[in-house]
Amino acid sequence: MASKKTAAAGAFAAGQAARENPYLRKLMEDPELRDELRTAFESARKAYSRIDGKGPTKAFEDKKLQRDLKKSADSLKSAADSLRAKPKRRGGLGKLLFLAVLGAALAMVVNEDLRKKALDALFGAEEEYEYTSTTTPSPAAAPAESANAS
Repeated sequence: MASKKTAAAGAFAAGQAARENPYLRKLMEDPELRDELRTAFESARKAYSRIDGKGPTKAFEDKKLQRDLKKSADSLKSAADSLRAKPKRRGGLGKLLFLAVLGAALAMVVNEDLRKKALDALFGAEEEYEYTSTTTPSPAAAPAESANAS
């Protein structure tokens, strides 16, 4: 009875370790990786069956054998590259921040009032004043100048 409990505990621990292993998790979740490994295995099996019974010199001359070995190697390389690749992150704060900045910039380009408010907030409000010239001619001098011009 104790051996059944020990076996169950060992199986549970193995299952837990398999769930925590990132390579096994990727293998379970990625159908392309499984297809690559399946292709590599099938090509290697075909190559092995072609080698069986041939001498080493004839094995290297066999074009189908070379094709199967190349296909198996390419599939294994692709699977290894897939396992080494880091998982892609989706969404995130960076994407949200980028969209917010882009939306704010677009709103400022389109809306003049919003643009003025933003500029006033950044650089302070414009001082509005009326310009009065200190060099204005006196009213008596103005008619005299017009008489001299003609």
